[in-house]
Amino acid sequence: MSTAVAHNNKNSAEPVIVRLDETAASEAKSILFQAYRHEPTFQYLFDHRKPGYEQRVRATLRELVKLYFELNQDVIGVMLDETLVAVGFVGEPDLRLDLASQFNWRLRMILTAGFSSTNRYLDYHRQIMAALPEQSIHSLPLLGVHPKYQNRGFGRLLLETIERLCRDNPRSAGLVLDVGNTRYLNFYESMGFTVIGEVQLGSVREMILFRPLRAGDDA
Repeated sequence: MSTAVAHNNKNSAEPVIVRLDETAASEAKSILFQAYRHEPTFQYLFDHRKPGYEQRVRATLRELVKLYFELNQDVIGVMLDETLVAVGFVGEPDLRLDLASQFNWRLRMILTAGFSSTNRYLDYHRQIMAALPEQSIHSLPLLGVHPKYQNRGFGRLLLETIERLCRDNPRSAGLVLDVGNTRYLNFYESMGFTVIGEVQLGSVREMILFRPLRAGDDA
């Protein structure tokens, strides 16, 4: 399932950082579903007012998780007492993913999440990609802490570990992510992220955040 990469402690009450493989896909999808289903961006993209909203969210996360594992991207998790409580998918600097060109992914999305939701997600992804800095950077396309374990420092631990891993890559100038919920801004700003752009999705303002990894780098 996973390999410990940091914070491995004999005390089972201590969190353990792990690198995940495909055997952890189900657990990762469950955490991401719990983390994203009430988020404004997902509610807009997959129209929470219509029946089947949760099924569309589950289908989208399933296909994204499958795709990132197929592309051999790093997936980092936090475990507590043998339970996966947080997970982050890390896009390599060379990965400027064009989802529209991923035919198999797009077909599976249409069949499971529906044509309208797929098109909305593709449009959202295109806008985010177009707003990213031109530098070679890591991205965090999927990041979540299970609600049961939030506000206990696991998100901070996960991001600090991801930052250290990315900093070891000389090709990377920084980390980028996007968020549509302003209540997370203070947390990300405390982690060194700044807002470098935004995308309007209906009534939702999706903010693009950047954290430099090299001295003097900025957007």
